Amino acid sequence: MFSAQERIFYRGFPSFAIPGAPPRSVRASIIGAARSGRAIARLLKERGAMVFVSDAAPAEKLREAEADLGSMGVPFESGGNTERILDADIIVLSPGVPSNAVIVKQARARGMRVVSELEAASWFCPGPVVAITGTNGKTTTTTLTGRIFEDARKPAVVAGNIGIAFSQVVGHMNEKTTAILEVSSFQLDHIERFKPRVAVLLNITPDHLDRYDHSVDRYSAAKFRIFENQRGGDVLIYNHDDEIVRSGVERSVSGLVKRVPFSLRERLAEGAYVEKGRLLVSIDGEVTDIIACDAISIGGLHNLQNAMAATLIGKVMGIHAASLRGTLKNFKGVEHRLEFVRELRGVSFVNDSKGTNIDSVWYALQSFHSPIILVLGGRDKGNDYSRLYDLVKKHVRTIIAIGESASKVEQAFAGIVPVTTATDMEQAVQRSAELAQPGDVVLLSPACASFDWFDNYEHRGRVFKEHVMALGTRD
Repeated sequence: MFSAQERIFYRGFPSFAIPGAPPRSVRASIIGAARSGRAIARLLKERGAMVFVSDAAPAEKLREAEADLGSMGVPFESGGNTERILDADIIVLSPGVPSNAVIVKQARARGMRVVSELEAASWFCPGPVVAITGTNGKTTTTTLTGRIFEDARKPAVVAGNIGIAFSQVVGHMNEKTTAILEVSSFQLDHIERFKPRVAVLLNITPDHLDRYDHSVDRYSAAKFRIFENQRGGDVLIYNHDDEIVRSGVERSVSGLVKRVPFSLRERLAEGAYVEKGRLLVSIDGEVTDIIACDAISIGGLHNLQNAMAATLIGKVMGIHAASLRGTLKNFKGVEHRLEFVRELRGVSFVNDSKGTNIDSVWYALQSFHSPIILVLGGRDKGNDYSRLYDLVKKHVRTIIAIGESASKVEQAFAGIVPVTTATDMEQAVQRSAELAQPGDVVLLSPACASFDWFDNYEHRGRVFKEHVMALGTRD
């Protein structure tokens, strides 16, 4: 007979739950010692598992992780992934660990069970899950949805790819708490039974193709996993205007799942749409007038789509239109996403460090009517910059190329607009300020990952803002 603790723990380990065996007999190896890896290590250890953590980064970069894991009593290795990882019943991957890592391939070859932190955390989730994915807009939509729940006084936690691991908050939930999760393709790569009550698919455009053998189809298939376990009573909210998304939903979604689309282009019998400048929602034949589109506090067509998705989440989760309307009027957006930093001598500085792919920059360039000094570059993910050519010609005065991809950026835009390079972010900000004219916008929207110069996109955005705020103090 299992104890209460064993029943909770073994809900996630049905394939090797041995009657009468204590939960500590489950051996879990975790690859990656960043925030998600340490959070799932703590959760599994608290539930009685024997946990081991491995990270390939050198020890000097993992002092905080080593101290944190040491305080938990969790053994830890750094500087490489040894075969000790394989002495386990299950392997849990942090989102930053690629599926083609040698140690992951070895585990797969041995037939070992490999899951994502998202999957493992979901085993212990007592409440409903709202999971939001897409190439762009995930963070804004997730944050807005969290604010909608907060304003409506509905208990919720906001976590996932947004920066707080699901496993960090799941232990604080009860059956009435909704988990609102930003979910990446990397997290979905290794799910088994992860099943959101509400799944949201915002859009799919080429991104992270270096992790998917440069195949858009493989990348799309990873995104589509968000709804693969949904069944009757579950809801899928999706972008009807995105051809890849729409065709994937029509081809793959179970007929028992309630499909609720949103569209900027069409009046929908079911879902969210725009009519005469107003956001309307139709659910089960009942049409609700939510808000005038120009009253939504976050601007741009991409943010209107994000607002539609968040509004639909609220509606299907029982939040009243009046509460939704108030949140949409007052929500100010998220840090590092088209974030106004300051105005100096008539020049506006905007931080869009979260713009880590071509599609993000494509939307960002359409968000301003003033000439733009564009700070572009970083760790390239196989970008095709040709999609930006027309918008750059129309909106951009000069490009400041940064990071590992500076030479690629310079070559891509040669003959289109002037391009200059910068050796660090301080120089990029200074040159942007020198080249900008009153009325211009200096926009950091890199279209690239940040891991060449920075720890993550948040770090890059903070450094950009620090140097922008320092302008004028040296004059």
